[in-house]
Amino acid sequence: MPVAGKRFPVWSRLSFAAQRKIAGQAAERARRLDRRLHAFVAVEDTVLSLAPTAALALMPYAAKDMFAAPNRRPRCGLAAAENIGLRGYADVLRRLDDAGGCRGGFTAMTALAYEPSGYNAVADYARNPWDTDFIPGGSSSGSAVAVASGSVLFALGSDTGGSIRIPAHCCGVTGWKPTWGSVSAAGALPLAPFLDCIGLLARDASELAPAAAVLSSLAEPRMPIKRVVVLRDAVANAEPSVRIACRNGIDAIEASGVAMSSVDGLDAIEAIDFHALRVMQGEAVRIHRDRLDDPSIDAVLRARLAKGLEIDDSMLSASRSARARLAKDFEEKILGKADAAILPVMPMRTPPFSEVNPSSPLFSARRLYALSSYCRFVNMLGFPAVAFPVGFDDRGLPVALQMIARAGLDGDLIALTARMQEKTDWHGRVPTAVHDLLDV
Repeated sequence: MPVAGKRFPVWSRLSFAAQRKIAGQAAERARRLDRRLHAFVAVEDTVLSLAPTAALALMPYAAKDMFAAPNRRPRCGLAAAENIGLRGYADVLRRLDDAGGCRGGFTAMTALAYEPSGYNAVADYARNPWDTDFIPGGSSSGSAVAVASGSVLFALGSDTGGSIRIPAHCCGVTGWKPTWGSVSAAGALPLAPFLDCIGLLARDASELAPAAAVLSSLAEPRMPIKRVVVLRDAVANAEPSVRIACRNGIDAIEASGVAMSSVDGLDAIEAIDFHALRVMQGEAVRIHRDRLDDPSIDAVLRARLAKGLEIDDSMLSASRSARARLAKDFEEKILGKADAAILPVMPMRTPPFSEVNPSSPLFSARRLYALSSYCRFVNMLGFPAVAFPVGFDDRGLPVALQMIARAGLDGDLIALTARMQEKTDWHGRVPTAVHDLLDV
């Protein structure tokens, strides 16, 4: 169960000297924790910002291993670095570095960012810092683990169908999937560009906000969110201990000064998800077609890519063209007069690795597919989302809600999440599997 006696310090409340000490020790801490968690593929000695007034001065961060960086070729979750066309200096890395962020390394991910659990058959994979037998979520698994364990303050990830929000749920951190197109993807590995978003993970929204503002002008709050609609059938459909935690989180959001209503949304999600899966599969195989016969790629991943061959150009075009109509319908029929909608990130408890490893007798393809069933539709709509911890399930693993809004309201979602987290502490707990390694 969660360790009540240990909580991470709030970065903004630390003195400059304390911040500098934490930043200076980030690499040593990451290496020490990584012997247990395998969150990093490369740890870099932190270079402290020479401009203490910079927006991200002294903030240690990590990046998913899918971004082009000077003097480094990303592995993108593969067994070894290959020539996959990523060169130069990814826009998001340049922005964070120029703002004074202290990059501490690159984090483990699932192969080609195309697997939602965090399991990787061809390369080392990150372990959940709450219980290493359970998945950390994917594909931004190492980034979530690095944040949850306190190795870094925030981390870059990507989200094509839940790859930031699922790890946020599994690891008990806060994740931001931005409005589609609002954060540059130049220099990042593509999977399905019509859905791909580059975003962030941090312990809480207040620690995420400064980096989000550096990456996107939409991350600045414009007006308070006053009305939120709960997708009641999505909550009711969740496993019992997940449902209890979600309801506690909904109560906390309501206590933050918003008016609550409810509506059924699963039918709408299913209709949108049809197009989301078609676009994801159709674009993924077009991006990575030359890997279908590559023996260095896991056979399960190659089979997943091959599903996209069944989607011809006209089918793909039709689903892409449906975005505007689907977004309008969702706004009118689900959001209505509300500013945002709430539903679980996942309808289930975080599963153990044995249920997502295809070589295990307990493997369940249906369960693997269900991990992202509440997430993919958001990418199809192009809407922003923030995932945030709201408690723990009956196995002591974190549970998260996600809040979504119309395109462009990123900052307002982050601000409301920060208000709620000022009055709760689900996001500040030290994970049970590493508490013996941390002195906080």
